[in-house]
Amino acid sequence: MEKTVVLITGCSSGIGLGLAVRLASDSSQRFKVFATMRDLAKKERLLECVRGCHRDTLEILQLDVTNPASLASAIQRVPEQRVDVLVCNAGVGLMGPLETCSQEAIKAVFDVNLFGTINTIQAFLPGMKCRKAGKIIITSSVGALQGVPFNAVYCASKFAVEGLCESLAIVLQEFNIYITLIECGPVNTSFLSNMQSMDPEGHELQGLDPKTYALYRQYSQHCQSLFQDAAQDTDEVLQVFLDAICTPNPPLRCFTTQFFMPLTRLKLLSPDGSEYVQAMHKFVFSTSKPQEDQA
Repeated sequence: MEKTVVLITGCSSGIGLGLAVRLASDSSQRFKVFATMRDLAKKERLLECVRGCHRDTLEILQLDVTNPASLASAIQRVPEQRVDVLVCNAGVGLMGPLETCSQEAIKAVFDVNLFGTINTIQAFLPGMKCRKAGKIIITSSVGALQGVPFNAVYCASKFAVEGLCESLAIVLQEFNIYITLIECGPVNTSFLSNMQSMDPEGHELQGLDPKTYALYRQYSQHCQSLFQDAAQDTDEVLQVFLDAICTPNPPLRCFTTQFFMPLTRLKLLSPDGSEYVQAMHKFVFSTSKPQEDQA
């Protein structure tokens, strides 16, 4: 039986690594996985997870989604340039008060999250259209559907990806190509620790007004508590990806958790946004009144 060819970006850790291992380790060997990462020096963890016993189902490639030459090189490494399932998983975060975020940091987030996704889809879409078949799976986030305090830049980049994919999905149904956004909540991966964020006790916040500083400290505590109480295990999230890959006609959006659904629905029930803003504010900041200490 011909294997389903799956190419995944961002496989050095987290969801990308876990998905590559699950597919490459499939007992029926239904998949040929091209696990890609920007820095091949980080491939050892992936190799350890598969223990070198999946030569026919896994190949690791260098791929920087922000670099067109890197994308072109990766495409040439795929036999006949055929990819049945493209998983756009590479992503970065940025957390902090907007006025403390440098232009360089903001640009880096959009380069990976938005333009990197566009670059990757552009590279593989013509082949899918030619074959009139394919699936494009996007690692998305609840922060792509609703604004989250002190994540303005990250949410903006992910909101843009939602618009990109929803627009594409309308046209691509004519080509039997399905786009699916996997809307993740907090997940027990290294994403949060790897995220570029402002340390509430760090020098980046010096000069920030006392009120914003106090709110950011409170949000940082809320974020830590949320990950302790509501973060999903990676395996639970990976199952949603596997279902989307294996379902003949997957939907536009799949949610890994129902935890945030009341807030998500509120945006539809109250289109002017005022109820959502108040509800999110209460969810994050109602536990205690922040102390306005100067950074």
